[in-house]
Amino acid sequence: MLNTYRNKGTNWRSEHGLAEGVIWIDLINPTDEEKRSVETLLNIRVPDEDKLSAIETSSRLVLRRNALYLSSPAVKTGEQGQSELTPVGFIISERALVTIRFSALPIFDAAIERVASDEELQTGMCVFTAILEAVVERGADILERLGGETDRLSRSVFKGGLIRQKSPMRATMRLRLALANIGVLADRLAMTRDVFLGAGRIASFADDVAQDWITAGSKRRLAAVIKDVASLSDYETRVSDKIQLLLDAVLGFINIEQNSLFKILTIVSVVGVPPTLLAGIWGMNFKGMPELEWAWGYPFAWLAIIASALLPVAWFKTRGWFD
Repeated sequence: MLNTYRNKGTNWRSEHGLAEGVIWIDLINPTDEEKRSVETLLNIRVPDEDKLSAIETSSRLVLRRNALYLSSPAVKTGEQGQSELTPVGFIISERALVTIRFSALPIFDAAIERVASDEELQTGMCVFTAILEAVVERGADILERLGGETDRLSRSVFKGGLIRQKSPMRATMRLRLALANIGVLADRLAMTRDVFLGAGRIASFADDVAQDWITAGSKRRLAAVIKDVASLSDYETRVSDKIQLLLDAVLGFINIEQNSLFKILTIVSVVGVPPTLLAGIWGMNFKGMPELEWAWGYPFAWLAIIASALLPVAWFKTRGWFD
């Protein structure tokens, strides 16, 4: 799909097809024909998805023929509702902005509304800064939600009695659920970190390289984006540290639960050894055993077996194993 946008005074509108005065060409899963049309109009090369997905800086930040070729990851919603990273390409020239993407992204809808309501955004570079601002705003919202979810999980772990359960099975299930939630938070935070890293890099590169035809307004906006990305990265680091703390805590609780299980098994095995030993001795039925002729031999044997089981229990209790 190919959408073009141009600004006629204050009339920001979308068209299908290429025409003079276009300041933004938005390619969504473009066909080969659409790519060739844009390349012919602007004398550029439209990269494919594999090229945009490359992680090396030489592929993501390029200046060629007075045009900037940039790429950065963005977060999309998959077919099953899960979040995934998808590459987004930007080709910025003095004449127009070309964006290449392969799925619908909310940040572009927000950028369209932003540009339509702002009369100062008159060039492709202005649209580029508007998209980056939308990226920062959406990323800030996601970080805020992740921070809130991390705080709630933290209260559940440290104050909500995560392992103070009468049923060991219930405690184990809650620990598994907490561990799964931590994994989800860490995954979403990692994707947000990748988006901020990409946005910060392309904003800095555009600000440094496009000095000849970048407007003063766009330069101020790019500087604000770079500053916001830096501050949000600091907040992301704090959330990441807290998630790591929660992970360590939950793994520690799991070790405690495992130690408690081994403690129970140790007590049971030790308590059962003396009665088994006595029952084995008196069950041999040798004729020379004096206990067989005692009138009180049977109750004595029971008393000895019970005492041999209670004494280890009492010893474990004095050692604090039941606390």
